[in-house]
Amino acid sequence: MKAVGYKVPGPIAEDASLVDIDLPRPVAEGGDILVEVKAVSVNPVDYKIRSSTPPADGDWKVLGWDAAGIVQEVGPDVTQFAVGDEVYYAGSLIRPGTNAEFHLVDARIVGRKPASLDWAEAAALPLTTLTAWEAMFDRLDVTKPVPGAAAAILIIGGAGGVGSIAIQIARQRTDLIVISTASRPETQEWVKGLGAHHVIDHSRPLAPQIAELNIGAPAFVFSTTHTEQHASDIAELIAPQGRFGFIDDPKALDVMLFKRKAVSIHHELMFTRSLYGTPDMDEQGKILNSLAVLGDDGKIRTTITEKLSPINAANLKTVHALIESGAARGKIVLEGF
Repeated sequence: MKAVGYKVPGPIAEDASLVDIDLPRPVAEGGDILVEVKAVSVNPVDYKIRSSTPPADGDWKVLGWDAAGIVQEVGPDVTQFAVGDEVYYAGSLIRPGTNAEFHLVDARIVGRKPASLDWAEAAALPLTTLTAWEAMFDRLDVTKPVPGAAAAILIIGGAGGVGSIAIQIARQRTDLIVISTASRPETQEWVKGLGAHHVIDHSRPLAPQIAELNIGAPAFVFSTTHTEQHASDIAELIAPQGRFGFIDDPKALDVMLFKRKAVSIHHELMFTRSLYGTPDMDEQGKILNSLAVLGDDGKIRTTITEKLSPINAANLKTVHALIESGAARGKIVLEGF
């Protein structure tokens, strides 16, 4: 089968950073399904691993997590899917990735593809949806009010992949006032179109802009990028006893900034359930199925902003470079081998 991989981690500009290869087609066993991959999207985790992590066995390392495709085989322990089902999912960090014609995945973390979306539109959603959903409902517990706080959530980096879906989920599944950050005219319009009630500029201090909204101190802050840069502002603007979550990798974060307000701090990594095989691992399949219903009801729209074809090393290099630059808006998808 066709695939894209690498043997030595390094900068995307190097010829060997991503290479077109041929690999044996996997076979579904146990609780796995084998999916014929129709489309994939690229996330920051792709370039972070590509630039830092060698293959565990010295062979080819195949990246890619988001995928949409058709079930071709089911393992004997699988009951929720059958051959021919259309699915979408975000894979696992400890298994080969989706940048391949056929991909094995644990059926518990797979959802049924929204019928109203095409392959590329669906492939844009799984990883960011799971990240945003888990961050808001499993980590920040946004359905539980913070006494005295404004029923509001500040989403830092609202125009990115995770922020774009977080805005929509917050609007559809909560009654919170949704505040998004965006710094360029096109990204500000993007987040407004997704449903943000207010938009502030993350290139300027955040706390004064929140104060100018006259809604009170937000109960929740969800930071998707540059958390270290905004930490002191977040500590100033968030409500006492508020809840603060983030998904990026700050080199340093002074948690003492948040002690006076007794703010709880939450990490979110959507791979945790599959990494550790947690007892609630099947929650991810349920989340994706819930989002599929919202999508088919017209309440959530795909966050795809650009599509390339086919899925090959050259196109993946282009997308890796763009996402690594930090200038991407929404999700970039590759379709078809």
